[in-house]
Amino acid sequence: MEKVPMTAEGYSALEAEIKHLKTVERPRIIKAIAEAREHGDLSENAEYHAAKEQQGITEARVADLEDIITRAEVIDVSRLSGDSVKFGATVKLVDEDTEQEVRYQIVGEVEADVKQSKISITSPIARALLGKSAGDTVEVSTPGGGKCYEILKVDFL
Repeated sequence: MEKVPMTAEGYSALEAEIKHLKTVERPRIIKAIAEAREHGDLSENAEYHAAKEQQGITEARVADLEDIITRAEVIDVSRLSGDSVKFGATVKLVDEDTEQEVRYQIVGEVEADVKQSKISITSPIARALLGKSAGDTVEVSTPGGGKCYEILKVDFL
């Protein structure tokens, strides 16, 4: 069974999502199914079929999340330190072409969210950054072409 690395924050978010699905979504769907059954003939009841489909999607999501939780390898980022980039590091970079600064935290695949500046450890940019330190320059192959970044700072927050 393959371990799934994640931060404590990511683990908590998964637990919260499971709790929400079980305590809020499941009862809502059960109620919707019961109400749809009251309308009679189930073979032509679109509300019933929609609720049953939603139930299947929700149960599949719960099963997926529970599987991830059982395989989770929680890494406490607050206990990490050092000068080189590794899992959990928050890295400040500057694009050498545009001079635009960006900040990313390297996290597990299931908690990656670029909108929150969290990138997966398996992403091309994270793989290029691993083992590097402030002052190093990295080249990253992206779908839009090659990019060069200089590492300005490595933190473990």
